[in-house]
Amino acid sequence: MPLYEYELCEGSCVVCGGKFTLNRPLSAKPLTQCPACKKPVRRVWSTFNSPRKLSISDAKKAGFTVLKRVSKGEYERQ
Repeated sequence: MPLYEYELCEGSCVVCGGKFTLNRPLSAKPLTQCPACKKPVRRVWSTFNSPRKLSISDAKKAGFTVLKRVSKGEYERQ
């Protein structure tokens, strides 16, 4: 299930803190009210989190050009 971030449309709240994150199935209806304080909420675009760290060799395999800094303003391919 994906994580969705929400914030209150107006004001703040002691119960939810004005922002909260929920696990919701893709088939769920859009959330319009905070489950804690029942105030109107909107979904916030959140950042993407990759589960693994990529290495330089992975970047080369994916077709990216990897450069190494040689000196100030000069780079060479690795």
